Amino acid sequence: MFRKILIANRGEIACRVIDTARRMGVATVAVYSEADAGARHVALADEAVLIGGPAPRDSYLRGAAIIAAARATGAEAIHPGYGFLSENPEFVDAVEAAGLVFIGPSGDAIRAMGLKDAAKALMAQAGVPVVPGYHGANQDPEHLSGAAEAVGYPVLIKAVAGGGGKGMRRVDRPADFAAALASAQGEALTAFGNPAVLIEKYVEKPRHIEVQVFGDGTSAVHLFERDCSLQRRHQKVIEEAPAPGMTPEMRAAMGQAAVRAAEAIGYSGAGTIEFIVDASEGLREDRFWFMEMNTRLQVEHPVTEAITGVDLVEWQLRVAAGEPLPRRQDELTITGHAFEARLYAEDVPAGFLPATGTLAHLSFGAARIETGVRPGDTISPWYDPMIAKVVTHGPTRAVALAQLARALEQTEVAGTVTNLGFLGALARHPGFAAGDVDTGLIGREIDALTAACEPPAAARALAVIAAAGLAGGTGPGFSLWAPLMRAVPFEEPASLAVTGPGRVAVTVAGTTQDCVLRPDGWWVEGAKTGARFHVGTDEITVFMGAAYRFARPDPLARRSEGPASGLTLAPMPGLVKAVFVAPGQMVAEGDRLAVLEAMKMEHTMLAARAGTVAEVLVEPGAQVEAGAALIRLADETEEEAA
Repeated sequence: MFRKILIANRGEIACRVIDTARRMGVATVAVYSEADAGARHVALADEAVLIGGPAPRDSYLRGAAIIAAARATGAEAIHPGYGFLSENPEFVDAVEAAGLVFIGPSGDAIRAMGLKDAAKALMAQAGVPVVPGYHGANQDPEHLSGAAEAVGYPVLIKAVAGGGGKGMRRVDRPADFAAALASAQGEALTAFGNPAVLIEKYVEKPRHIEVQVFGDGTSAVHLFERDCSLQRRHQKVIEEAPAPGMTPEMRAAMGQAAVRAAEAIGYSGAGTIEFIVDASEGLREDRFWFMEMNTRLQVEHPVTEAITGVDLVEWQLRVAAGEPLPRRQDELTITGHAFEARLYAEDVPAGFLPATGTLAHLSFGAARIETGVRPGDTISPWYDPMIAKVVTHGPTRAVALAQLARALEQTEVAGTVTNLGFLGALARHPGFAAGDVDTGLIGREIDALTAACEPPAAARALAVIAAAGLAGGTGPGFSLWAPLMRAVPFEEPASLAVTGPGRVAVTVAGTTQDCVLRPDGWWVEGAKTGARFHVGTDEITVFMGAAYRFARPDPLARRSEGPASGLTLAPMPGLVKAVFVAPGQMVAEGDRLAVLEAMKMEHTMLAARAGTVAEVLVEPGAQVEAGAALIRLADETEEEAA
């Protein structure tokens, strides 16, 4: 076994690897960017090495700097985590050339699966079923259009490189193909440096079911399946294992196909074979097809660990150190059911825009928590805005899902917006609870799942108490004839009166409620609330099964005018990738103005109304802060003068 390893990653996966390495007696070296100097993974590791600036290209993507750090600290092997350089075959080659061990597959295995079209051809040769479509090299638009006609609409255009939904477009009719193709190719070129695409038949009721495989370079085993069908914009939201409705026959067929896929490329280490499944007639052995292989550990690996009792990171270290596979196929079994929910800093009502902020308050419910942050940490604009993965495991699917819903209710985050309410709504969705899932569920139910939850009257009253500084108690109070009412700065008219020790009458918008502080917390109108608080400078958060946020205005602040309606503002810090307009140009409502890249995603800024471009306030390549003005449309006065 290794004495010391370096982890070429950050965040929760770096912390996850450190935990297992520490249990195995293996010392760890962390690498970090300037933005991550105070990060949790740096604090947990035995040693840490600065490798560059905050941008990934200046730090976590600098393979030479990472290898140099490993050699300087005496590390014998490098664990890549996932993302960054984890599936870069040139990095693998460089690690091995430096006399170090790469904890993962060979560079050749990664290359074999790196391009979706070549991987599908290889899988077809190995007897693995693949989705009907065109995976050839001819990228002429007319040829691709003809291929789509031959496959039959609807079709899916997919970038041959990368993943995460980038460079992917669904097309329902021939008239839309050319525009969708150009859009997919442009996004693929920006994201992966490769505009090539393939064409596949679109599955009408698709489920995303993947199989965890593990190889030693010669043979492989599978550790059963995960269902990752709950997705938005092709990004996974909640994963579970095993897949609901899975039959023993289909599990065996998928597992055998996954093992054939891994053994066909001499795979070593942890990997995932992703399948698309047509669930329109239930789960059938002839209705699953290979999509792609992820030649690394997956974000959702904890659900597989929960149902198998296997530590996949331990297996990675042992096999990379030269040991045989720790278990044979017949020694692997499924126990119970597990779920994983991905908690992100993102603004759900604004279209799931990634968010930044300082985690002023952070507390988790009863669950396995995989996280790379602590209270007081900052969500940086440079990296993925994941806060944590919440993982539950129970004897049945119903129990595990109930545990997940409860853990999400108990989780408290203040200082940034999150998708916590959205995750809770998903966990309580009746269709999901019944196991009737497919990749379109979130899209169909998006309005219900993202509807703002109106704060209950009790939460509003308690927020007023917190705004008045009385959340921890009122003291004895004093009045000559009647309780003294006083106004409280709040987002709407509010006042309160201390009516006795630990007792307050709160009036909000004309409604008065009796609030009493007892040893087990605040009670409102005779009902126990279990409420908890976070009081910030300009915001109060009341946690009562959900997080209810209330503005706390400064009574001395002067009201300032908002931005002109013609301004297009950056919704978050980011890099301006492209500008599509020039001064004097006419635009219609919904026209593309610019593209902002932030937190590993591209966001297209659209015109909010028709008008004439008065000013372009940024240039491509500029780094901007949240709220920065990008484009200004002329107002009516300017247009009349022109």
